Amino acid sequence: MTKTYIGIDIGGTNIKVGLFDSPISLLSKASVPTQADMGPAVVVERIANAAMDLLTQAKLGTEQIEAIGIGTPGPADYPNGVLFRLANMPKFENTPLRDMISAKLGNRPAVLENDANVACWGEFAMGAGKEIEDMVFFTLGTGIGGGIVSRGELITGADYNAAELGHVILYPDGRLCGCGQKGCVEAYASANSTAARANEALQNGEKSSLYQPFTKNGEVTSKEVFDHAANGDAVAIDIVEGTAKALATLCVNMLHTTEPARIVFSGGMIAAGDALLSRIKRYFNEYVWTIKSETIEICFATLGEDTGIIGAASLAKHMLSENH
Repeated sequence: MTKTYIGIDIGGTNIKVGLFDSPISLLSKASVPTQADMGPAVVVERIANAAMDLLTQAKLGTEQIEAIGIGTPGPADYPNGVLFRLANMPKFENTPLRDMISAKLGNRPAVLENDANVACWGEFAMGAGKEIEDMVFFTLGTGIGGGIVSRGELITGADYNAAELGHVILYPDGRLCGCGQKGCVEAYASANSTAARANEALQNGEKSSLYQPFTKNGEVTSKEVFDHAANGDAVAIDIVEGTAKALATLCVNMLHTTEPARIVFSGGMIAAGDALLSRIKRYFNEYVWTIKSETIEICFATLGEDTGIIGAASLAKHMLSENH
């Protein structure tokens, strides 16, 4: 009998659902609007309908689902599959999301995990982390998410909310972060904070080629900052260098914390390409200790937009096989 896995990636705007075979090769996928304001029951129904449509197209039934993986924003009681109240999904308060989805799909085994951990596991199992045992993962977007794999297992912590790597404090009493702490790496090196630092410089009268898009749109984006840095603008270069310094410092700290074989960056900001990666590597080599040479590799993720569903499905398979 064909064995399949369902991977579900729940975002604030859209939910992606993927159907995978046993080697975790993607068979088909679908995307539906989240519409979290409709409440948990409606959202779960729509997730289940999307999954069932994929199964029907493949001429399969729920009895052929080996396991279901679900990636979701946190915080949550992950072992019990219960969502706490989420900032962008306020109606999902103490929602037993894992069991609700499982019940709609034949009561098949299911696992709920933080979306950054799910993406981390996807890259570890099927992408840039293949064939290694220890990896650190960062996603660079609106904020900075993270995940850690050590000896082939996710690090989850005492309350299952470990690896909030964007909230490692780099600069005590530094910039205020959305989490309430000061000096977090997220406040310096996410796409939003990279843009914010540029906007502040322009508001303070810094002379820059960024002033044209700033006056036109009222603000600049992180992409525009990288584009203008590539064209030699001094302010943009300074902002980009600050982002790279923060990320390189975080890499050094993670090296000394978990000693990964590989550090993988993902998310929208990696579209900057070598302009970002080469700077991170340069500062990493400048900041890291000299008492021993390091073999750690710093690279970009490889799975692209399907990372979430691939990670969810592959984590479900892992959890089932390991009988977690």
